[in-house]
Amino acid sequence: MIFTAREQFQTLTEPMYYILLAFLEPRCGVDVMEKVEELSHGRVKVGPGTLYALLGRFQKEGMIEEIEVVGRKRTYVITKKGRKVLQEEYDRLLQMVEDGRGFL
Repeated sequence: MIFTAREQFQTLTEPMYYILLAFLEPRCGVDVMEKVEELSHGRVKVGPGTLYALLGRFQKEGMIEEIEVVGRKRTYVITKKGRKVLQEEYDRLLQMVEDGRGFL
């Protein structure tokens, strides 16, 4: 069975969401780990194992692309497809908040 990026990433985990957010600007892995922690106000910390596994998946699905390699340092940025997945997740999260607003 073949899944599209949206089907495979129907919902994003917090680390996935923040990693894609971090790639709205070109970044290397170390910069992404720092940006995720900053964006989440310290709630989400991504270790190298998680980060590099997700980078491979995101790149394979065309959600990020490598734009520069200097030695071992690789820099990536989000693609149009990745922005679409990120926007859909943002909209889904907003809808969930709105759905719960009257009850909590």
